[in-house]
This record gives sequence, C-alpha cells and structure tokens, in this order.
Amino acid sequence: MSGRVRKLFEKRLNKASIARWARRVRTAEGLDLATLRWLRAQARSLRWELDQFLFIAEGRLALPLIGSNAMQLPLYTEWSYRPELWRGPIAPQGASAVPSKTSIGSEATLFHDCQISELTYRQVRNSSEADLAPFGLRLDVFRFDGSFLSLSVNIPDEVCHGLSLRHVLRLDFAVDLEKPIEIFARLNVKHGPNLEQLVRELPLHSDEGFVDFDLAYTKLNEKRVEKLWIDLIFEGPEMNQIVLRDLTLSRRPRAEL
Repeated sequence: MSGRVRKLFEKRLNKASIARWARRVRTAEGLDLATLRWLRAQARSLRWELDQFLFIAEGRLALPLIGSNAMQLPLYTEWSYRPELWRGPIAPQGASAVPSKTSIGSEATLFHDCQISELTYRQVRNSSEADLAPFGLRLDVFRFDGSFLSLSVNIPDEVCHGLSLRHVLRLDFAVDLEKPIEIFARLNVKHGPNLEQLVRELPLHSDEGFVDFDLAYTKLNEKRVEKLWIDLIFEGPEMNQIVLRDLTLSRRPRAEL
C-alpha cells in the first residue's frame, strides 16, 4: 500500500472513530451501567495512548527544536559547547527530596549540605521565542537548612586542547527567578596537581547574559591542562524557583594589545 493510499485509509478510520465516540457522548446519559463501565474503560485506555502521543509530538514540534545547538557567540569564537542538560532529554527528567551529589544527566551534579532535603529538580521544555536551547532546568527550593547549593557542570575534555593563558572563556546564560538571589559562576581548571579557579557574579539585573573568564589572571600551566568544569553557586535559595533556561561555554583568543 502506497503512503498516499495509507494516509487516506487512516484518515477515514479516524473520521469514523471520532464519529463513533461522538455518538457515545450523545447517548451516555441513557446507557445501562454495565455498558457505561465497559465504554469508560475503553475511553481511559484511548485517552492514555493519546496523551502519550501528544506529549511526544508537542515536545518534538515545539520550538526550539530538540537537538538544536544554535548559540549567540562572540567574534572569533574557536570552540563552543551547550551541555546535554539544555540540549536534549535526560533520564530521569526530575526528582524530589534530592540528596547531595545527585547526578542530573551525565554531565551535571547537584551539591548541598542540607540535613533534610526539600529540593526538587525537573528538566523542562523551553517554549519562548527568545530561547535558543530546547530544554531548561527548574530547581524548586522550599525550606533550606544548609549553607550552600551548587550545580556542577562538567565540560568535555576537548576544551582543554590548546587552552592557554591567552584565551578568554565566556559563559552565556538565561535564568528566571521567582525572587531575586545572587548566583555566582566558578570556573575550575585542573592542571597537574593544581587547580585554578575564577569566580564571577552573574549579572542578573542587566541585559548582559554572560560573564568572561580571562585566563591571563591565572597561573595556568598550559602543558598540563587536564579538566575543566563550571560550578553555579546559589546564595540564599530558600523558598524560590530557579529556572536555568540555557547555559553555554565558548572559547576565544584575547584581543592583542
């Protein structure tokens, strides 16, 4: 059966099915209870399948498209990356009462020192026209009896290839907050037995959704760079909803003076 004929056949079947359920709606008030119970079971089964299909279809058809890696990058960018958490679906999509050192996907880990965890996370689908990332991460923080909350994001080792003191690393972000808090980004670069760290406060109250890390201000041993990761540190997150709609890292050479 050709694709065109199959589509016409399925269209007629769907039309007949819709008409059949429309008749059942009109006669439902007068049906005997045994028949009504039998039809209810059919309707529930059909609704579950339809809901599952709609969930998948709306997720795939919504913008930005899943797998999209579009980014706004500075001039002369030679490397860029959007972690998987913002690029594609992860499993599990969410959790509640999250303990410390909980992995979120394969690249991110949530850390805290709460004795009683009242934290939840969930990967959400971005839908705003301004969004470039297909997915975002929502953190719901209720009572918070700890002293710190951070999200650590590992960056692929390829960023380390050729990394030198003349490079600038840029972190672009998009964040929504239920109420204002301070968020800090800490760049960690492991080189041999040493660790270089640069900390920047995210400018949440300006139009600049990025921070730069200039490696010229470190004592980086260019020949021994092994690993790089980003820590996002949330100050006073209690009773707040934090939505990280996007996160990207890029590398470019510093302009020569």
